[in-house]
Amino acid sequence: MPTTASAPAAVPATPRSASRSTLLADYAILVKPRVSLMVIITAAAGFYLGSLASGIPPFNLLLLKTLIGVALVTAGSSVLNQALERNTDLLMPRTASRPMAQRRISFAHGLVLGFLLVCGGSIYLAWAVTALTGLLTLLTAVAYVAIYTPLKRITTLNTFIGAFPGALPPLIGWTAARGLIEWPAVALFAILFVWQFPHFMAIGWLYRKDYGEAGIRVTSTQSSAAWAARSSAVQALVYAILMVPVSLWPYWLHLTGLPYALVATALGLWYLAATIRFFAITRHPNEPSRTIARHLLKVSVIYLPLLLIAMMLNAHGRLLF
Repeated sequence: MPTTASAPAAVPATPRSASRSTLLADYAILVKPRVSLMVIITAAAGFYLGSLASGIPPFNLLLLKTLIGVALVTAGSSVLNQALERNTDLLMPRTASRPMAQRRISFAHGLVLGFLLVCGGSIYLAWAVTALTGLLTLLTAVAYVAIYTPLKRITTLNTFIGAFPGALPPLIGWTAARGLIEWPAVALFAILFVWQFPHFMAIGWLYRKDYGEAGIRVTSTQSSAAWAARSSAVQALVYAILMVPVSLWPYWLHLTGLPYALVATALGLWYLAATIRFFAITRHPNEPSRTIARHLLKVSVIYLPLLLIAMMLNAHGRLLF
């Protein structure tokens, strides 16, 4: 009579293997993968458009080298940001579990890791891509970590200042493909710069209580709730209106064709409609309005990839990649 073989007993994880697993998980949190992915996507879009302007195949080894370097620097910037904000993160429920806030990773450990990634990635870009690309990427990291991050506890202007490094990835991608800064690259920068404000106003209002308790100075944490709501809504609206002509700049530069212009206009009006709806926060500023803020946030997150895809599909009048 045949017998069934017994299943092997599970081997308990050793303290060393468990510690290694925890460290890797903490590293994954430190590099902020979702933020890093958005940076990589926008840099790739800039490279793609720049490569077509140069008449070279867009998907090549240079693109891979560019994205590796950008990913390293972006990851390092995120680590250094969390090192500087470890005490602030501890005050907010959505960030309190971060590894440096909980002291699972020490301040010195975070600094060394962050500097290695930023410096290593910048040097790699300067060596493997172009010196300009490496320099711009390093300046982006410095502006984000050394200027924007400290200002978050000092002035609400941090949002405006932080928009500069936030808008540089597509310009960096363009320089990787072309080797210089040109007007189409500036247009890509402008699109990312303007897009950020409704996006950040939504985030600020969504987490205004957390930011206020942590002492982070954003528009939504101003002393008067009514003024904070009005200021957040007006800024979102102004930049959403500006987004329509700015998003058409690539068309006027002949980087894209008419199909892109039509799509960009439609997307811009959709983004604008979401910011008009966001104005509802001014009616009852002291009451919860997370649904309204979350709607604008979702629209902003969907809007940008769709705009970049339309731009890439219709680059130089093409209708396909």
